[in-house]
Amino acid sequence: MSASPEGRKLLRLEVRNSETPIEKKPSWIKTRVRMGPEFTELKGLVRREGLHTVCEEAGCPNIYECWEDREATFLIGGDQCTRRCDFCQIDTGKPAELDRTEPRKVAESVQAMGLRYSTVTGVARDDLEDGGAWLYAETVRQIHALNPGTGVELLIPDFNADPVQLAEVFGSRPEVLAHNVETVPRIFKRIRPGFRYARSLEVITKAREAGLVTKSNLILGMGETPDEVAPAMRDLVDAGCEILTITQYLRPSPRHHPVDRWVKPEEFVEHSKAAEAMGFAGVMAGPLVRSSYRAGRLYAQTKRHRGEELPENLAHLADQGPASQEASSLLAR
Repeated sequence: MSASPEGRKLLRLEVRNSETPIEKKPSWIKTRVRMGPEFTELKGLVRREGLHTVCEEAGCPNIYECWEDREATFLIGGDQCTRRCDFCQIDTGKPAELDRTEPRKVAESVQAMGLRYSTVTGVARDDLEDGGAWLYAETVRQIHALNPGTGVELLIPDFNADPVQLAEVFGSRPEVLAHNVETVPRIFKRIRPGFRYARSLEVITKAREAGLVTKSNLILGMGETPDEVAPAMRDLVDAGCEILTITQYLRPSPRHHPVDRWVKPEEFVEHSKAAEAMGFAGVMAGPLVRSSYRAGRLYAQTKRHRGEELPENLAHLADQGPASQEASSLLAR
């Protein structure tokens, strides 16, 4: 393999990655297809209205469960990222010109889908003077304005920890501010060369200091050892992180980082218990858990942990059912 599907020349790292064939998934990595009434209705609506969600376009295995709860995820800022992470399927390149109507379009999609909780994520936009801070903040503002009964979780890049850019984003007051560390310090630079571990922790700390509910994610199977997971979780909770999701790395293509190990459900359960003992308010861990999986439930759980009432317009988030992709649920089958 010498060229990507888009026709560009492969990076040396991608050439090296492609020398390792795609790994066969173990038996426990599977999802159950359960098309409930809410999912079926939402699927038809999305098709009729021509709406776009990360859930469908990324082929997320949890779409049946999340859509049944009227939760969905949207990607903003275009399909080209100015940074390259070795696990991420989003292309790296020169982004298109900023679409200033995008925040309103996303808010209208949330309204059309009748969502109870929405997650907004996006690409890094280092090409913009404000790093894309306005775009992220305005999307939250537009969703809240058009959908006062919908919770918003905002998953952001680090904005280079720029205080002005972070203040813009934090000021939009999403229900949850998420920034994913993704891996442990020892292999962080190899996996996420455009980011810095300490800087990511700093972003989480600043979000917590701003009074926001904070969240992060760890992807296992990229080269960390089991013993390195707990110290990374400790770093996160010490930085002020309240919600943690832990998942298995699934390789998007031969160009991406090879899978180093398949983490068994039992190990996910151990990490989940350790995280709860450390003081995380909400933890979701499992091979097919993703950072936005059961996001509304985790937000409600964190508000209870804080001793705070859910806002009246979001009280419905406390009523959600069990999480079938949680490792403990997999072991109970």
